[in-house]
Amino acid sequence: MQKHLTERELTQEGPRKSGGAVGKRRSVTVNLAESPLSWLHSRGHLSARLFDAGERLRADYERAQLGANLTMRWDPVRIKSTGDTGLNASERQIAAKQRFDAALDQAGSGLKDILWRVVCAGEGLPEAERELSWPARSGKLVLKLALERVADFYRIV
Repeated sequence: MQKHLTERELTQEGPRKSGGAVGKRRSVTVNLAESPLSWLHSRGHLSARLFDAGERLRADYERAQLGANLTMRWDPVRIKSTGDTGLNASERQIAAKQRFDAALDQAGSGLKDILWRVVCAGEGLPEAERELSWPARSGKLVLKLALERVADFYRIV
């Protein structure tokens, strides 16, 4: 897994991107390239196929800029090029949104929640299980089933 480490000022609200008060400061190192699924994959809970499927889904989610925004975003999407030649930025964003929606539809209505929470929103499995009122330790099995269907959608072998 690649690393993209950066230093962030640690505040009461969490890591701050830049700026801050003068005086005693604490900082934290953040890996911007870290995936929500990397912990499961590195410990052997997810196969490479399922990990790749989750990464493709997360890439489409980020490329489509589906995350919550408080104001208009002017920054460009920072995703590696995947060969979308001949399309402008808006068309690539629309295509990513269509792929994301189709992948979630392929997973099915009961599995969309765990995919979105863990892969896209970056929640841990215990938090997702609690929020969905599932029994403890059931999230990993359901996440695997959902990622199998997403891998089939993206035709990952």
